[in-house]
Amino acid sequence: QVKLVESGGGSVQAGGSLRLSCDASASTSSSYHMAWFRQAPGKEREGVAYIHIGGTTAYADSVKGRFTISQDNFKNTLYLQMDSLKPEDTAIYYCACDYQRSDAWYLPANWHIWGQGTQVSVSS
Repeated sequence: QVKLVESGGGSVQAGGSLRLSCDASASTSSSYHMAWFRQAPGKEREGVAYIHIGGTTAYADSVKGRFTISQDNFKNTLYLQMDSLKPEDTAIYYCACDYQRSDAWYLPANWHIWGQGTQVSVSS
């Protein structure tokens, strides 16, 4: 089974940028759909961005235009470029992958392989 490890989290002021990485233990580009989720204290985990095997992407409305999901197939790495960060983006960010595609990509229950998470903190 593929293992996922996130990195790149940290503390940044509002308006700043961070790039998260998710390293996979095996190639995911041809077999897995990939996504980023986040979970803020006291809140449920929510979908942030999704990339289909074919390259199609989707975003939560709250991050559309500010975040970009991409992947480097040679490095087996998934990225999340986060620009114009806001305090409400503060959360633990997780990457996920799965063989099966679901229209409801934003639901955590539809994903079965997860990384351990990386903390992102945005101050005002």
